[in-house]
Amino acid sequence: MSVFFAGAYDIAVIGGGHAGIEAALAGTRLGCRVICFSTQLDAIGNMPCNPSVGGTAKGHLVREIDALGGEMGRAADACCIQYRMLNRGKGPAVHSLRAQADRLAYRAYMKRVLEQQENLSLHQAEIADIKLSHNGAVSSVITALGGEFFVKAVILATGTFLGGRVITGNHFFLGGPDGLAGAYALPEVLRRLGIPLRRFKTGTPPRVLGRTLNRDKMQIQQGEDTIQFSFEATGTVRNQACCWHTWTTPETHEILRRNLDKSPLYSGLIEGTGPRYCPSIEDKIVRFADKDRHPIFCEPMGVDDGEYYLQGLSSSMPLDVQLEVIRSVPGLENAEMTRPGYAIEYDCLDPLCLSPSLETKKIPGLFGAGQVCGSSGYEEAAALGLCAGINAALGVLGRKPLVLGRSTSYAGTLIDDLVTKGTDEPYRMMTSRSEYRLLLRQDNADIRLTPIGAEIGLISQERLQKTLDKYHRINTAIKRAEGLVLPPSQSLSHILKKAGSPIPVSGIRMADLLRRPELTWERLSSLDPEAPELNAQEWESVEICIKYQGYLSRQQSQAEAFGRMESRRIPGDLNYDDISGLRLEARQKLGVVRPRNLGQAGRISGVSPADLTVLMIYLEK
Repeated sequence: MSVFFAGAYDIAVIGGGHAGIEAALAGTRLGCRVICFSTQLDAIGNMPCNPSVGGTAKGHLVREIDALGGEMGRAADACCIQYRMLNRGKGPAVHSLRAQADRLAYRAYMKRVLEQQENLSLHQAEIADIKLSHNGAVSSVITALGGEFFVKAVILATGTFLGGRVITGNHFFLGGPDGLAGAYALPEVLRRLGIPLRRFKTGTPPRVLGRTLNRDKMQIQQGEDTIQFSFEATGTVRNQACCWHTWTTPETHEILRRNLDKSPLYSGLIEGTGPRYCPSIEDKIVRFADKDRHPIFCEPMGVDDGEYYLQGLSSSMPLDVQLEVIRSVPGLENAEMTRPGYAIEYDCLDPLCLSPSLETKKIPGLFGAGQVCGSSGYEEAAALGLCAGINAALGVLGRKPLVLGRSTSYAGTLIDDLVTKGTDEPYRMMTSRSEYRLLLRQDNADIRLTPIGAEIGLISQERLQKTLDKYHRINTAIKRAEGLVLPPSQSLSHILKKAGSPIPVSGIRMADLLRRPELTWERLSSLDPEAPELNAQEWESVEICIKYQGYLSRQQSQAEAFGRMESRRIPGDLNYDDISGLRLEARQKLGVVRPRNLGQAGRISGVSPADLTVLMIYLEK
């Protein structure tokens, strides 16, 4: 193939999905010239798996992306048609925002943002090669049509397109999600460059025509008046659509069991490893054989779109079986299937080949972002894309990389888990993955990360000051509540009696009342007419800090101890074979991961506390 010079940029982003979008925007906004490649520009920001943003732990990630200066939160607020807050019945650590998006509007929004961003170029092409300079760093990318673009950094954000194979029943074809073209030259290029790859699998649910649903047999899910994703959001939440909830039946499960031999999951046609926490319906009835039903959510694809996703019914069964399964579900007896579900296998990096900056250890200037790092989900992809874009730009600009800690963010936990522990299946973020989830709530993502975003250059000083002013108000209100003593009164007794709360015989501090689970600021606000003027979200933060003060203090102490371990650096060129007392497995694992500090070393699978003690003693000597 003849090659010609097509241009020169600082950063090339390969992929225009959720990871590629954040990577391209972050790199450009930090002052670099960026080119973003996509095999289909009309599919930028596509949502093939479900038309939603957020969810448990994922909503935290979206708010963190916004707090750092990313785009996903703003896009979600501009295009989402129904908001709901998940886990309201549980503690504030797991409260998570989820919203249905207008799928086409989201794509159009993101494409428009990229098109209007100064110093960001879009190019529809498949990347066929990555070239290295004499010192082993990336130097250019070459398209399938022979255009060579000279660059200083490359971000792989290929999603599920890398070596993609789409499977329904015993039928399969090479391609990406939603019938788009896959990428087949790059896997061989990466293998040639010595980058280890894995084969993963994900799936999508079938979609049906909305007018053929029998909603009388389903439970409606209305939207809620709640917060929005972006901390800069103004105005009220717009709930323009409803979702519908139904369940599988014993008949559904019988159909699936009767046809398991036709499932590519069990016939051996699918070779990739699928996500444990989001299995297909045929996998569910095998793994959870004791369950007589599973939830199905009918989710609109948009305000003016007549199709619905059947969330919870992800499947790669043959077409006729999928239709039989759908029509065994209450409310879907007459549903017309518009698009069948399918599985898609794809290549991704072994994340242990990445450093905490998401740069590959072997090739300077080559970064991973999104599902190519072994993750699963739009929100995880966007968080990884944002961090990869930041670090690629910082590297080009000669600045130190950004490495978010586990105690500062879910994004930091996500990256640390991937590059330290690796993953044998598509990684999905959950609140239980964090040791500090009470510190990493969705309501305080701004104070945790906005100062970092400002220091990097993605957040304006004006926005930073607004955030600092907000928490000054919150801290002032907390101090006032701790110091304000309310004497016995008829109004106090009335409020407490109505709430079923004990009535004190003497004066009581406002903070002590707020610590009672049955009492809220909304109930008690009339008792303090001189309280600071805070909005509902700020008062919620005040309540959380007061109610959970003991737990927060304990986790903060744990985070500080963790920070001390993280501050004990390990030389990057340390030869672990020279350390007597280390077990062979520990030497091998430490040599592969190359941990930056003792904290990271202690989280590596196969490194025991005894190994860590040996390493500490060696470093002290």
